[in-house]
Amino acid sequence: MVNLSTKLSTAVGDKSAKPLQKAFGLHTVEDLLRHYPRRYAEIGQPTDLSALQVGQHVTVLAEVVQATVIPFRNQPRRSRTEVVVTDGTDRLSLTFFQRPWLPKVMTPGSTGLFSGVVGVFNQQLQLANPDFEMFDDTGDVSASRLARGVLPIYPATAKMASWSIERAVAQCLDTIGDLADPLPEEVRAAHGHLEVRAAFEAIHRPRSIAEATVARDRFRFEEAFVVQTVFAQRRHAIEQQRADTRAPVTGGLRDRFSGLLPFQLTAGQEAVAAEIAEDLAQSRPMHRLLQGEVGSGKTIVALLSMLQVVDAGAQAALLAPTEVLAAQHYRSITAQLGDLAKGGMLGGADGATRVRLLTGSMGAKARNASLLDAASGEAGIVIGTHALIQDHVQFAELGLLVVDEQHRFGVEQRAALVDRAEVTPHVLVMTATPIPRTIAMSVFGDLEVSTLSELPAGRQPIQTTVVPATQRPAWLDRAWERVREEVARGRQAYVVVSRIGSEDVSGPSAAESETRSLVQVHDDLVAGPLADLRVESLHGRMAADDKDRVMRTFGAGEIDVLVATTVVEVGVDVPNATVMVVMDADRFGMSQLHQLRGRVGRGSEAGLCLLITDIDADSPAVERLAAVASTTDGFELSRLDAELRREGDVLGARQSGMRSSLRLLSVVRDGEIIEQARTIASAVVEQDPQLASHPTLAAAVGALEATEAADYLERT
Repeated sequence: MVNLSTKLSTAVGDKSAKPLQKAFGLHTVEDLLRHYPRRYAEIGQPTDLSALQVGQHVTVLAEVVQATVIPFRNQPRRSRTEVVVTDGTDRLSLTFFQRPWLPKVMTPGSTGLFSGVVGVFNQQLQLANPDFEMFDDTGDVSASRLARGVLPIYPATAKMASWSIERAVAQCLDTIGDLADPLPEEVRAAHGHLEVRAAFEAIHRPRSIAEATVARDRFRFEEAFVVQTVFAQRRHAIEQQRADTRAPVTGGLRDRFSGLLPFQLTAGQEAVAAEIAEDLAQSRPMHRLLQGEVGSGKTIVALLSMLQVVDAGAQAALLAPTEVLAAQHYRSITAQLGDLAKGGMLGGADGATRVRLLTGSMGAKARNASLLDAASGEAGIVIGTHALIQDHVQFAELGLLVVDEQHRFGVEQRAALVDRAEVTPHVLVMTATPIPRTIAMSVFGDLEVSTLSELPAGRQPIQTTVVPATQRPAWLDRAWERVREEVARGRQAYVVVSRIGSEDVSGPSAAESETRSLVQVHDDLVAGPLADLRVESLHGRMAADDKDRVMRTFGAGEIDVLVATTVVEVGVDVPNATVMVVMDADRFGMSQLHQLRGRVGRGSEAGLCLLITDIDADSPAVERLAAVASTTDGFELSRLDAELRREGDVLGARQSGMRSSLRLLSVVRDGEIIEQARTIASAVVEQDPQLASHPTLAAAVGALEATEAADYLERT
C-alpha cells in the first residue's frame, strides 16, 4: 500500500518516476494524482484536428486513413513512413523515419493516440516522429481502457507521453490506501462534493465526461477553499490583535492640511478617507487595500491618513518599491505640506511634523539623519524603499504602515515592519492596478478592499494610438514629429523602453530579441529625429543621486524628452509632460501600459500616448494593444487583461505560492466558486480558528503557506 506522501520512485519505480520529476516536478504520489488530465477523449469521438496550433505539444485520438512507406531516392535501405489520420472531418499527417513496419500496425480504420509537437510541412499540419499507442481488441490494458469509453489526456512532453502518465496514475490508484480529506465532511455533504478517494478515481478513470466533471468541480472548489482558509485565518489573527486608536484630532495637521488643498476632493476620496479614518480610530489594526484608477488621488487619501496618525502622537511609514518612486513621494508630500513638514526647522508652522526619506543608496550623513529622526520620533512621516524594513531601522512609535504598489511586495515584507513594532500598527496598502473583485479575493484576500474609480476634476483626456512601425514607417516618423511639436509648445515627453542595454538579453532568447534598448533608443534619437532637443536617460541602475538629479531636472522643465525604463511607471508626477511614447509596446502588459499612459495628461493639457510596435498585424499581442487604445477605463482594461493573460501572470510573482496550488481553479473565470469558498472558509475558521478538528485541512493550509514563504525567500 502507498499513501499520498509516498515517493514516486517507491510507488511506480525509478524508470517512471525520474521523467515525471524532471518534466513536471512531481515527487510524491499526491503530486502525481494532482497532475490532472488536461481533457478527455471519448472513444468514437476523435480529437478536433482543426483546433490544433503550430508549436503545441498535443495528444490526439484519431483514426488511420492510410500508411505508406516511401524509400529515399538513391538510398534503398532508408525510408520514411507517411501516415494520414482523421477526426472524420480534417486530416493530419504523421511522418516517421526508418519504421517500415508501421503499416502492419497502423492499418486503415484502426484507432490510436498520437503525441508530438505540431509542425507544418508543405503548408499542412503534421507531427514528425510522434509517440503513439494503437488500440485493438487483443491487449488487456487497451481493452479495459476502451471499455470505459473515456480516455484521460494529460499534460505531457516528448519524453513522457500521456498514456505513460496514465499508467503511472493507475498504478498509484490501484495500491493507495485510505485517504484523509482536506474538505470537512460537513462541507462536502452540504455542497454535494465527492470525498477525495472517489474524486481521484473519477477524475483519472472516469466512465463518462459527466463523472469527470463532477470530480473536477470538487477539486476546483478544494483549491479555492484551501486558499480562502489561509486568508480567513490571517483575517482572524488580525482581528485578535490590538492596536492603539488613532482618532482624528480637531484642528490637527490633517484638518490644517485639508484646508490648504487647492482643489476639492472627489466624492470617492471623501468616502474612502472617512472609511479609513474610522478604521484608524478602532482598537483593532486596520488591514485595508486601497485600489484606484491611475490619477484617482490615492496618495492624497493616504497622506490624510498619515497625518491623522501623526496627530494622534504616532508615526507613519510609506514603503515604495523603487527609489525613484520613494523620492517622488518625498518631494510631492513635502511640497504639499509646505511649512507643516518643517517641524523644528526655521519657518516651520506651529505643531508641524517632519518628513524624512530613507533609501539604500543614500549617503551616510543623510541616512543617519533619517534614522535618528525615525527613532526619536521627530519624523512623523518616513518614506523609503526596502531599506525601511531592515532590522536596524527603528521607530519611536509606528502607528501606520502605507505600502505603495502592494503587488511588488510579499506578505512577509509587510510583516517585517508590522511584527517589529511594540504596538501593532495599522496597515494601508495601495495599488494603481485596478483588480476585478474575484481576483482581489485571491490575491489580497487578507485585506478589506476600498476602491477609487472616480477621477479628480480637471484631469485631461489621453489619446492613445498604436503605431505599427514596420508596416507603416511614416507613422513612426510622424510620432517623433508629434514629440517635437509638443516640445515646441513648451511641453515634455517620455520615451519608455523595456530594457537598458544589450546585457539585459542573454541565453536562447538573445538572438531572437529585436527590442530596442535604452542606450540604443537614446543614441538614435539624439543623432536623429530629436537631435536638437534636450534628451536625458533614466533607469534603475543609476546611482541614487543621479536618478534624483534627472527627475528634479525633468520636473523643473529643463529636460525635453526623458528616455526611461519602467521606473517611471507609477507615482511619477510631472504635469507638464504631455506625450508618452512606449517602444516595443507589445512587450508590456495591458495594465502596465495603462500605468505608463497615466504619466501624461496630469496638467492642463491633453495627453498623447503612442504605442510603438513591430509585430505583425495578425499577432495576438495586437489585440492587447488595440484594447489599451480603445479605452482609458482602467477597470475595464483589468478585466480584459485578466481574460487575455495566463493565470500565473494574473496572480503575479508575489502570489507564486498560491499560484502553484491552483491547477484547476481560474481566478478569472471561477468567481462564484471563490466567493462561495470564501464564505464557507470564514465560517469554518470562525468556529475553529486553529483547525484543530480539521487536521487534514490544517496540513493543506500549512503546506500552502510554507510554499508561499519558500517562494518569498527565493525572491529576496
